[in-house]
Amino acid sequence: MKKILLLLAFFSKGLLLMATEIKSPNGELVLNVMVKEGAPVYWLTYKNKPVIKESRLGLQLKNDQSLMEGFVISNSFITSFDETWQPVWGEVKSIRNNYNELAVTLTQTATQRSIIVRFKLFNDGLGFRYEFPLQEKLNYFIIKEEKTQFALAGDLKAFWLPGDFDTEEYSTVTSKLSEVRGKMKAAITPNSSQTTFSETGLQTPLMLKSDDGLYINIHEAALLNYSALSLNLDDKNFILESFLTPDAIGDKGYLQTPCQSPWRTIVVSDKATDILESKLILNLNEPTKFTDVSWIKPVKYVGVWWEMITGRSTWAYNNLGSVKIDQLDYSKTTPNGKHGANTAHVKEYIDFAALHGLDAVLVEGWNIGWEDWFGKWKDNVFDFVTPYPDFDVQEIHRYAASKGIKMIMHHETSGAVPNYERRMDTAYRFMVNNGYNAVKSGYVGDILPRGEHHYGQFMVNHYNHAITNAAGYKIMVNAHEAVHPTGLSRTYPNLIANEAARGTEYEAFGGSNPDHTTILPFTRLMGGPMDYTPGIFETHVSKINPDNHSFVHSTLARQLGLYVTMYSPLQMAADLPENYNRFLDAFQFIKDVAIDWDDTKVLEAEPGDYITTARKAKGTNNWFIGNTSDENGHQSNIKLSFLDTGKKYNAVIYADAADAHYQTNPQAYTIKKMVVTNKSVLSLKAAPGGGFAVSIIEIIPAK
Repeated sequence: MKKILLLLAFFSKGLLLMATEIKSPNGELVLNVMVKEGAPVYWLTYKNKPVIKESRLGLQLKNDQSLMEGFVISNSFITSFDETWQPVWGEVKSIRNNYNELAVTLTQTATQRSIIVRFKLFNDGLGFRYEFPLQEKLNYFIIKEEKTQFALAGDLKAFWLPGDFDTEEYSTVTSKLSEVRGKMKAAITPNSSQTTFSETGLQTPLMLKSDDGLYINIHEAALLNYSALSLNLDDKNFILESFLTPDAIGDKGYLQTPCQSPWRTIVVSDKATDILESKLILNLNEPTKFTDVSWIKPVKYVGVWWEMITGRSTWAYNNLGSVKIDQLDYSKTTPNGKHGANTAHVKEYIDFAALHGLDAVLVEGWNIGWEDWFGKWKDNVFDFVTPYPDFDVQEIHRYAASKGIKMIMHHETSGAVPNYERRMDTAYRFMVNNGYNAVKSGYVGDILPRGEHHYGQFMVNHYNHAITNAAGYKIMVNAHEAVHPTGLSRTYPNLIANEAARGTEYEAFGGSNPDHTTILPFTRLMGGPMDYTPGIFETHVSKINPDNHSFVHSTLARQLGLYVTMYSPLQMAADLPENYNRFLDAFQFIKDVAIDWDDTKVLEAEPGDYITTARKAKGTNNWFIGNTSDENGHQSNIKLSFLDTGKKYNAVIYADAADAHYQTNPQAYTIKKMVVTNKSVLSLKAAPGGGFAVSIIEIIPAK
């Protein structure tokens, strides 16, 4: 670790009029900060191109003078920092954290209140945050609104989601910023809990591209004790302005000094591949809080899930009918015949996992209460420890252990957060006692008791409480319907994945756009891994449930490629065992592909069109390549120059057949084997809505 003080400057009475400038370590990014007519402003350029034009900083306070004007710069520090750290799990073995830092102290002359705006300028972008030191004139305060601006250089191409404080589960819209207003209503699904704060409200991460080929990504890092960031677009001047998620009465945050905001992040490059390889958001988070991380392990799993999503099976044990949930005696009722989480059926999944060398089995719908989880008793319907009569927790524990398989618990809160919090420790102890070391939590529905939003300060604090509390029991967490990730998996590596986006389940609800998985790595995955649940081989859902006529907008080969392009240390083989048994040759890739990596190289990428990624498996010399392409398909010519010189490898190529198409012929694929070296070039064509996957295994010469 190296930290060098480069400059210490003190400016009394705010006489500084010139901008303070710093450059990134490689000199390509230049940041300027100044106070202009009492208002702090900043601007950013990359290779002399404007990234962010002059933009204002500050916050409005409730019932108090705002922190937006009347400032002078009273102090300014510039420092340099350079370290290399090793993640517990990740896309690479080590991460360089190298930046130049500018800390500007702003003093409001009328109130004598001070704030610090801290900027960290990396080679791949900028992070900055507000810090509120302990001081007499500013103690407890309520945020009315944060007013951070991102003034763009023009009408950029955007990959956006409509502003909503409760869900990110939309298909991304691709349009010019000037077209957002006209496309907003069409982007909102009829059954959404949409709470758009304006006709141009957008969520982050927001991916942008300029006409001259500059890629810009705006998000946040280290979201703690604060409301999640959204953006309001001034579509006349192309200025984005922060808009925080409100609580039930409209306030944006309750803070007490000393405290700070999350980092506001801008990742920028003239190469799309650089955006995907950026570790800026992780670097802006604190190192892990845990001294012992030996219990945190990447997981490849199957589960009783897709059959419920498609409608073949149910979460509930029986139909409620006219019986009140609090009067229901399960021992005296007859099951509905479709309950998926029964002991015998779960053992089939355990057998499949053991046969194919997978790590774990997830079971949803195992516990009582699903008959009324959206009903009037939802605030007390789940206790997270009582199984249905047909699910024997102890027997499943014994059977799974005998096969070397871990079990993943499911906690659906139905949005009843106080109920979950008062039962959380009991639920975690129950997991430990029955051999569960990972939990998938869910927050479907309105947040109780007073209608908080999923992404407000109240829920942000709850999610973080659940993660840190779980760590005390050595439990890994996969939170669904939670706030967008902001790199906290560095600090709390038991946060092994999140949902927080439109996942594979929507392929059973009408489908997602064919370009969906070519955009998610540029947006949702910027903040951390996603439990996307790929691997659906039977793309015609009606063959699982005749009443469901959806289809998966993907070829089978692309489903394999997603295990590489959609990074996660938690990867599900999401389809039914019976469907994998029909395509065991293709399933071999799911068995082989790693879930933890020493190196990652994004070989080619264009948001909305295609991504091809190569990853080196942890502790080996084996590589895996994946591609996902949009409705136009894509021709790839992949140079394997990243392989070791002088070594040979067995390559197995899983590709779309010549007549494959995600709509008309999704299960047409080919498998080809060949020997490759670092001089080899693979020419592979992805079909419309298709992709490919390649395993490259080092040939070890016989001794």
